[in-house]
Amino acid sequence: MTTYTQILYHIVFGTRGHYGSLDLEGHETFCGYVAGILKHNKCMPYKLGGFIDHIHILTELHPSASLAGLVKDIKLASSAWIKNENIFPSFSGWQEGYGAFTCSWSVKDDVEDYIARQQEHHLHKSFKEEYISFLQRAGIEFDENRLG
Repeated sequence: MTTYTQILYHIVFGTRGHYGSLDLEGHETFCGYVAGILKHNKCMPYKLGGFIDHIHILTELHPSASLAGLVKDIKLASSAWIKNENIFPSFSGWQEGYGAFTCSWSVKDDVEDYIARQQEHHLHKSFKEEYISFLQRAGIEFDENRLG
């Protein structure tokens, strides 16, 4: 018997202190690097994007990968790469924690479109406001004082 899964996650996390250190000019290269981390972990990257203070990742989680381990790998490897490549000179690290929301395959295209339009979204809404709306829609209880 073969294992079949479809575990689609929308992962979101921000820069330390929500400081806007992810210059938009470097986003495409940065997202390509993160996609490589996902592939190395046998995960299928579908869409990556973000804004100056956070990243969104839509990925399929391989059955052998743990969500926490994957996010840890992404944060550690991308932090080292950012510092080595000096792609975002004012980057000081990632926030503690992350948000991860499961997605149905039927909304995959909508989530990809949402991620692709991050610059447009953040003309009117901060990352914190966006993140709170994700938590609320998912029915997750949270302490707003701990969101940074």
